[in-house]
Amino acid sequence: MKIQNATRWAPRGPQAWLAACLALALACGIRILLSPFVGPAMPGALFCVAAALIEYFFGLAPALAVMLIGLVIADYLFVPPYANFSVFDHSDVMLLISYPSLTIFVISLIERLRRSQFRAELFASVAKSRYEMLLRADNNRALRLRTIDETHRLLRHLPHYHDTIILIQALDRKASLRSDAQHAADSAHTLPHTSAPGSRFSSVHPADIERLQNTLSPGSHRLRVKNGEHSYKSVDCVGERFTTHAGDFLVLRIED
Repeated sequence: MKIQNATRWAPRGPQAWLAACLALALACGIRILLSPFVGPAMPGALFCVAAALIEYFFGLAPALAVMLIGLVIADYLFVPPYANFSVFDHSDVMLLISYPSLTIFVISLIERLRRSQFRAELFASVAKSRYEMLLRADNNRALRLRTIDETHRLLRHLPHYHDTIILIQALDRKASLRSDAQHAADSAHTLPHTSAPGSRFSSVHPADIERLQNTLSPGSHRLRVKNGEHSYKSVDCVGERFTTHAGDFLVLRIED
């Protein structure tokens, strides 16, 4: 994978050039303070350090500017004869050769390392985003498999307990039941539009049906079921929840 923006690691804007000016001023000030102790020795050392620091934080262009301006300042102020460009001797030649060579080598090495670091960070960012995409895909696949398993369980459940099912209810807006099942319930009692009666619905006591409309939930329930022409018998019922691709459903049936 090729990274096109690896050379654009350095921050852009006026702050880079302000930092370069500040580094030059500090290097010059410190070198002036050290002049009584070191004399004309190593006139460009502090400017080389300043250029390296600017390269590390702000990139190649400000570092080259610090190097070139530092060369002029070092030759003018710290190479004898001081404050004089009219004389060009061995000291000037040594400064002109050694200082740019060492500085260019250092900032080139830092630039290469910073580009490699930035390229690695880009690779890590791309790898992280792809990993998150894979995780989301795996999660979606797991959810789909779960809903498929729940759907298969519901399909196996309905035929097996067909004669004992009292009510099937949709638990969310996404779930829906057929309107003809709703129409079949109108002859017994009025149900919410998200419910459908089972084969034993008409045998449940009307008061229990009215109570279930507001309190139906997964778990155990006790209902009165018709035991004769005009008598009712209390039976244990169980509500089971199924999560499918069409939504969540609750099946209320008479417990075995």
